Amino acid sequence: MTYQQILIIDFGGQYNQLIARRVRECGVYCEILPYKKATVEEVRRRAPAGIIFTGGPASVYLETSPHIDGEIFGLGIPILGICYGAQLMAYTLGGRVATAPKSEYGKTATEFEDSVMFKDVPKKGITWMSHTDYIAEPPKGFKITSHTAVCPVAAMENDERKLYAVQFHPEVNHTEHGTDMIKNFLVSACSCSCDWSMGSYAETAINSIREKVGDGKVLLALSGGVDSSVLAALLAKAVGSQLTAIFVDHGFMRKNEGDEVEAAFKDWDINFVRVNAADRFLARLEGISDPETKRKRIGEEFIKVFEDEARKIGRVDFLAQGTIYPDIIESGAGDAAVIKSHHNVGGLPEHVDFKEIIEPLRLLFKDEVRALGNTLGLSPKLVYRPPFPGPGLAIRIIGEITREKLEILRDADAIFREELEKDGIARNINQYFAVLTNNRSVGVMGDGRTYDYTLALRAVTTTDFMTADFAEIPYPLLGRIAARIVGEVKGINRVVYDVTTKPPATIEWE
Repeated sequence: MTYQQILIIDFGGQYNQLIARRVRECGVYCEILPYKKATVEEVRRRAPAGIIFTGGPASVYLETSPHIDGEIFGLGIPILGICYGAQLMAYTLGGRVATAPKSEYGKTATEFEDSVMFKDVPKKGITWMSHTDYIAEPPKGFKITSHTAVCPVAAMENDERKLYAVQFHPEVNHTEHGTDMIKNFLVSACSCSCDWSMGSYAETAINSIREKVGDGKVLLALSGGVDSSVLAALLAKAVGSQLTAIFVDHGFMRKNEGDEVEAAFKDWDINFVRVNAADRFLARLEGISDPETKRKRIGEEFIKVFEDEARKIGRVDFLAQGTIYPDIIESGAGDAAVIKSHHNVGGLPEHVDFKEIIEPLRLLFKDEVRALGNTLGLSPKLVYRPPFPGPGLAIRIIGEITREKLEILRDADAIFREELEKDGIARNINQYFAVLTNNRSVGVMGDGRTYDYTLALRAVTTTDFMTADFAEIPYPLLGRIAARIVGEVKGINRVVYDVTTKPPATIEWE
């Protein structure tokens, strides 16, 4: 089945993924394309139902700024320009863009006129502005449909040519009725039917995988994280026993996590291989305290274990990876900075001869991956588990790793997670975990002196994991958690809560 598609052309905007998220929330599929790749030929080839230009930090009247072939406005495809995208539309079509007498940042009182974009939207509202330049004069044939006290062209349109532009950001939550505005563009201007969903995506993906794989064999390195677990479930539906999923348990998983992963897939029609390699990994980390060295040694050993198991399988036709859309974007596109290199293929066993890599999740965001997991019937414990770093608890223990420390941290972390989940607050926190510090302090239990470890609790709220705030867990709940940990976990006599934002801290401690 072919779905209507919206093409989001990225000019370096910080909200490009958020625009895509809003479009998909409206039931329309979309993809992001860097402006340098958005040639007229490429746009024609994709034949989108509509196009959205993102914002960006540049000034359109500078030669070094991102621009686009003006022919794109003559293709008859509806276009919505947002912020820089709005200014680019005005500048390219003969309007005038200049430095605004007064910049606008944050929540701004805005007035709206009759427009396709503002159908059923109140005439006055709050929008989110973030601009230094502004549209001083709209191009010929455009009418002004919105303004603020200092911005004469907060929105404009040429409905005959299906061209629309807004200076503000309708994709952010701070803009009142912003999603309604985007949906108006999708439905009224682009004639989208809004019939895209994760259920239909799953059906399409399963059929596509079957067609590509045929009677071949698929190999998946299953980490137990959300992405690889959902991918395993999707592949199981598509090719069943042709899939071999290798789950390497390095001994640094959370309490009962290895058993939970195994249990989740025991009834699936796949070849599930669990490798209990804790002894190998602990031996590699003996005497190691430096976090970077820990990461490197764990990564190296993982490859060796995976290589040993892959050798037993023999010929493999396809290698499956749980790459998701943010991985691709964060790897750098166009002039965008590389946030996090995407190198899932690095270090793969040389003797595994596969035709190609398949990445069925590569066009999905994390929340969409979770939705797909629910659609496929995957255990909620796997679908909604907090993100977990590849090295696991090894980088949540400060200093050298020992079996004793691992057991202490597993038990304490389990109590923390259990209490947050029981209270119902866990779904509102994006990441939460315990850290076993290398600090010991004096305590009193009963009539005796103790000299045990200090445990740190970390919980944050974030949308992109690039910045984060500490979660405001109620004091009574923190008190109950601390009391349980100190009372039930031998080796801990003090619990602290990390109230540092990112930046200046990172989310993880190591």
